[in-house]
Amino acid sequence: MIQSQKFKQLTVWALLGLLTSWVVSCSTGNFGASTKPVASEAATIEFWTMQLQPQFTDYFQNLIASFESQNPSIKVKWVDVPWSAMENKILTAVSAKTPPDVVNLNPDFASQLAGRNAWLDLDAKVSSEVRSSYLPNIWQASTLNGKSFGIPWYLTTRLTIYNTDLLKQAGIDKAPATYAELAQAAQKIKDKTGKYAFFATFVPQDSGEVLESFVQMGVTLVNAEGKAGFNSPQGKAAFQYWVDLYKKGLLPKESLTQGHRHAVDLYQSGETALLASGPEFLKTISNNAPKIAQASAIAPQITGDTGKKNVAVMNIVIPRATKNPDAAVKFALFVTNDENQLVFAKAANVLPSTVKALANSYFRDVPANASTVEKGRFLSAQQMEKAEVLTPKIKDFKFLQKTIYENLQAAMLGEKTVDKAVDDAAQQWDNR
Repeated sequence: MIQSQKFKQLTVWALLGLLTSWVVSCSTGNFGASTKPVASEAATIEFWTMQLQPQFTDYFQNLIASFESQNPSIKVKWVDVPWSAMENKILTAVSAKTPPDVVNLNPDFASQLAGRNAWLDLDAKVSSEVRSSYLPNIWQASTLNGKSFGIPWYLTTRLTIYNTDLLKQAGIDKAPATYAELAQAAQKIKDKTGKYAFFATFVPQDSGEVLESFVQMGVTLVNAEGKAGFNSPQGKAAFQYWVDLYKKGLLPKESLTQGHRHAVDLYQSGETALLASGPEFLKTISNNAPKIAQASAIAPQITGDTGKKNVAVMNIVIPRATKNPDAAVKFALFVTNDENQLVFAKAANVLPSTVKALANSYFRDVPANASTVEKGRFLSAQQMEKAEVLTPKIKDFKFLQKTIYENLQAAMLGEKTVDKAVDDAAQQWDNR
């Protein structure tokens, strides 16, 4: 499923679901009595994607047919898994040593299993020349302790979608570019229109966007020793920023109880002036709220003093337990090569992760009469120069988010001072 929220939790994300594992079907070769092996049956590899049917069924059927025609000794079985079921399904399959051969995941979740040595070490399987065809900062997103566990696939990076009518009513000439400007705009919008500038969620199991804002504000979430790095002047300033917005009534109260989807609903209903989302969502706004879409424009992603921009990555991993590692690697590289990434990126309105595909004129040239969607594509591609995965690849990332969000909520509700909230969160993390 192509969503901006997916990449944040992609983001970025609590993946729930309870399904049984899918057993890999692999054929074996037979050897005759002579020392020369006879021809073996075609190897069958199983490929799992995350909720890409039915929208991209034709694309993958054509992709697989093309691969099989070029590699007659390899057959591909495609299984599309519901988004909410993938985590439980792949955990079950990996634990039972019956995983698929090629899996579409994201670095946040895949890194947790990489720490358990679940994935094939790709440094020995992918040459440095092939590796260099991918964006360097994006390849790094699928590494842990210096080892590559995944191959980058498609990307999204947030933009600021804003309601020009509401900004005009508030006397604001341009969309805020920094969090400092966002706070000022939030006060003006509330004073002049009675509406909110934006919605951010502090629900522990939902989007990690607020944690990403910490990093953009210069906060080190976890230090080199794995201890809390946010118990610092920068960390306290980030806590204070969000607490102040909430206490001044500049964030909806449901920020503490509703997830990211509520941000979408509020923007489409004209109740907020800004929405942080990927450009692929512009079409959704057009379908659901044409009047809001007509008033919508785009601006670069809001960031802090660091200037850092978020990118959400979807990658492909290969379980160590695969019986066909070479065939699996060959297929994974085929799915993510320049040509196929460009075709998929156009179909899905996302960004490719290879240098050549991203340099294509489709992402670089904007016609004079460009639509908002076309401008969004261009702006997203531009942002990739500074974009990176902002949150750390660590085993207990979800616990880190839970700890920070819960203590942040306590400070927002006046149950703790900011200093106490930061100290408590740091102790909970360090003593986990």
